[in-house]
Amino acid sequence: MLLSPLPVFAALLTATASPPAVENGYRTPPEPIASILAAPATPFVLVNSQHQSLALLGYESMPGIERLSRPILRLASYRIDPATTGQSEIYARWYNALTLQELATGKEVAVPLPAGSRYASPQWSPDGKRLAFMLERPKELELWVVEQDGSARRITGALNAAFGSAFRWLPDSTGFVVRQVRADRGAPPTVSSTPTGPIVEENDGQTRPARTHADLLRNPSDEALFEYYFTGQLARVALDGSAPRPIGAPGLLPRFSVSPDGRYLLTETLKRPFSYQLPASSFPTEIAVSTLDGQRARTIVDRPLADEVPIEYDSVVRGPREVEWRADAPATLAWAEALDGGNPKADVPFHDSLWLQAAPFKAAPVKLANLQERFSKVYWGRADHALVLERKRKTRTERRSVVNPSRPGTARLLLERNFQDQYGDPGLPLLEDNAAGKPALRYTSDGRAFFMSGDGATKAGYFPFVDRHEVASGRVTRVWAAQAPYYESVEAVLDAEGTRLLTQRQSATEAPNYWLRSVKDGKSRAITAFKDPAPVFAGVTQKTIVYSRADGLPLSGTLYLPAGYEPRRDGPLPTLLWAYPAEYTDAKVAGQTVDMGNVFTRPSGFSHLFLLTQGYAVLDNPAMPIVGANGAEPNDTYVEQLRADAEAAVEALVKLGVSDRDRLAVAGHSYGAFMTANLLAHTELFRAGIACSGAYNRTLTPFSFQSEERTYWKAPETYTRMSPFTYADRIREPLLLIHGGADSNPGTFPIQSERFYAALKGNGGTARYVLLPNEGHGYNARESIGHVNWEMVNWLDRHVKNAPPRAPATAADTVP
Repeated sequence: MLLSPLPVFAALLTATASPPAVENGYRTPPEPIASILAAPATPFVLVNSQHQSLALLGYESMPGIERLSRPILRLASYRIDPATTGQSEIYARWYNALTLQELATGKEVAVPLPAGSRYASPQWSPDGKRLAFMLERPKELELWVVEQDGSARRITGALNAAFGSAFRWLPDSTGFVVRQVRADRGAPPTVSSTPTGPIVEENDGQTRPARTHADLLRNPSDEALFEYYFTGQLARVALDGSAPRPIGAPGLLPRFSVSPDGRYLLTETLKRPFSYQLPASSFPTEIAVSTLDGQRARTIVDRPLADEVPIEYDSVVRGPREVEWRADAPATLAWAEALDGGNPKADVPFHDSLWLQAAPFKAAPVKLANLQERFSKVYWGRADHALVLERKRKTRTERRSVVNPSRPGTARLLLERNFQDQYGDPGLPLLEDNAAGKPALRYTSDGRAFFMSGDGATKAGYFPFVDRHEVASGRVTRVWAAQAPYYESVEAVLDAEGTRLLTQRQSATEAPNYWLRSVKDGKSRAITAFKDPAPVFAGVTQKTIVYSRADGLPLSGTLYLPAGYEPRRDGPLPTLLWAYPAEYTDAKVAGQTVDMGNVFTRPSGFSHLFLLTQGYAVLDNPAMPIVGANGAEPNDTYVEQLRADAEAAVEALVKLGVSDRDRLAVAGHSYGAFMTANLLAHTELFRAGIACSGAYNRTLTPFSFQSEERTYWKAPETYTRMSPFTYADRIREPLLLIHGGADSNPGTFPIQSERFYAALKGNGGTARYVLLPNEGHGYNARESIGHVNWEMVNWLDRHVKNAPPRAPATAADTVP
């Protein structure tokens, strides 16, 4: 029961430490953590384009380890289930219950699904009358459709979802284009364990850098398996369930989309030669348009293997890329094309260009605009109006321009900003699916303005807003903004003047729910009634604390204190800092602080916030900025800045009187794990650390990492200095290393933790290495999540809460 009380607070602080546990087997976390994890998950909500119906998507938040242990294939940076030709458990989100609800009346109807089944990729039809999804069967994936009355039926089977979702609604909602397993696929290729010869690769002297990727093809057998499982056949399927009509020839088709008028099909097809160094997204690619009966209308590009693309961010392939349908036209293609050869370092006035070409694709393409930076996205609106976003990652620059698609070359700059600037964020356009089911700008009834929405970050908190933007003048008028104590995000504008809104509202004490709001009279009503999933946390206190780094840079973090804690009575607490560093180019932006007091926070999964039930204080997401101002490389002073960030956070906690300087721990996931190891190596601030799924030796990621664009050979000192592996002999504080055994995140292969643990052990460090079978970069299985929570509580109880006073540090214990 979630309502079980917290343990008596005084007992938490005097609990006996658990003995070291080295036995194998999954462990169960202490109460109330176990009960909270076992509670039903709050459904996801999917609103139809007419804003008349909700689909409440029930799901099992933590599948059993047996699901993650099903056989999978790892091919070209994909992981698939060969039994169903779908993506593996760690990549797909599966749902196991479905309810439809009318917005106007609140009437609900439960959808009966086949016993024990689950589904993925739910999508409303463009007309909002039906919901479609992929239903999993033991040996295939089926396409199903649900009517508004809750009745559900099978449309077709044998979907090929190896690349992801395998269906697209036709714009008129009469049927689908699907990607199916080819009918003549036959038995899978036989993979022999006996090699036919060595695997040979050769370079011709050209520069072909590659980042660190996982699950790449390794040999001819992998190539054969990739072609067998990923080759699909596109087909047109009607709602009546009649036999699918094939479109074109089978192929390796990662992406396909139907034109807004329903006459054409845009496809991407992968081709040989494949690569053993790059993922499928870099394989030779043909992008083409055909009619819905498979007749080729236009080949847009047929590009070779993308093995000469520089590793710097904003590097792109040459030729047309990011090809899409213009959302507001019947059948017009739009794409970006580099003007710098794909190299962002090139000294050119414009780095990208945006092109248009209308059906029947016989006339030459038309250049819509030249872009000063790299193309990011276009928001289509109508014949005379669209918004274009471009970005430069190196400087964190974002530019927004207005273009007139009927008059190419008429781009007008709206703004240029640092995209990390929260206070100055103008938001993004509110989009609405048009009649063809394509997202487009939402205009007022007179067409003179469109709507924007953003988070509304201020020092006092996040207060989402809706703004009206005049098309001609650019004048901005605030239509509505959330008010304290609520965080209320805008899901949709329900009328042409922005007077009726669909929002999701929450506060520090109220669970997120959907609301219908009238801007004119301020009236609102809830249309969902999701309950607090962990009411035992209702007494936890949350406060944003603001403090300064030694150089004056403002910092902040969210401090959580256990329910029932009283500072004067209970004194300082053992405290965990859970953080994740971020790089900035502007100190003013890095120093922005936002109060999180109006956000509803409840832990789930392997959450550090569960420690609040065990007598710990938690400083969540304390700012760890690494600033490289005026063109300086942030990482050249990474260690120094990280140390200053942590020192400031510790001093703030001790000054508040809530934390015991001798009982502090630090932890994080991924780049936060990297941070944790570095802080143990370079400071004496913490008694212990927990590092989940991190990388610790940067020579194993030599072609850049995180926001570092330089290679190891261009900045060897920085790579070495930033690697906690280099200083394993200096880490004396106990360190718990946790890693998913099937981590596919670039750069954080399990070998990172394996080698780091060996280094710590070989140098006499106190360390524990937990490898979670079949888990990815995050952890999914019920057994794994329970065990990780047990590990964190047990480790901190042993080495922080109940640790004896430590001996004074010596000069040899720290690294200058």
